[in-house]
Amino acid sequence: MAYEKNPLKALELFHGTAPEILEWLWNQGKTERFPKGCLVMRAREPLKSVYVQLFGKSIIYNLTHTGKRKIIFIFGPGNLLNEHVLDIHDSSVFCETIESSQIFSVPVSVFLECMEKDFRLTKSVMAAQEKKIWRMGHQLKNTMGSIYMERKLAAKLWKLSRDFGRETPDGIEIQINMTITFLADMLGAPRETTSRLCKTLTDLGLIQMEKKRITILNPDKMSRFYKTGQIDEKK
Repeated sequence: MAYEKNPLKALELFHGTAPEILEWLWNQGKTERFPKGCLVMRAREPLKSVYVQLFGKSIIYNLTHTGKRKIIFIFGPGNLLNEHVLDIHDSSVFCETIESSQIFSVPVSVFLECMEKDFRLTKSVMAAQEKKIWRMGHQLKNTMGSIYMERKLAAKLWKLSRDFGRETPDGIEIQINMTITFLADMLGAPRETTSRLCKTLTDLGLIQMEKKRITILNPDKMSRFYKTGQIDEKK
């Protein structure tokens, strides 16, 4: 995928940032290509750079006390990958590419200097981090015991279809290769349980699974199901 000289200009994260600040930021950083399955950040390690996804997709995850992976976010182009941008804490999460990716990185000190010089950039970073907090709160709401597991999975798939979906004749296809293991890591559930949940949603006519791709057959019904447990509108 070809980029202009400074691709940061096209990203929502940097909208409103002064052109001279954006140019300096770009010149002080670097872009790297990462193959699928490459660790960009590791938990409990010093975080010396700020990372922005330019191309491809990455996941942010952590490990449970039993060593099982729990996926927190899936990020595509334009997203700030760091959970914090201050060089005062080690990273608390892992970041791993799930497809071939291009990522921009710049030293934390440089990024902070840019934020000090341009408050519009500071506001954009705050907005990006607040959005993550909002999404975390939404995830926590959906992990309460009052919502059945199939509705939790439906909620996550519906959200992914909004973020990474492509319209097809059958519905909205999520443009991410997802195995049962990957879905289990998103839910924090055993693989066997997740497989049964996928079959339930398939039998209900909500999703179609083919070659690691999931299609939401009817987004409105999917939304209704994860919110109410019902498929059809009550008359």
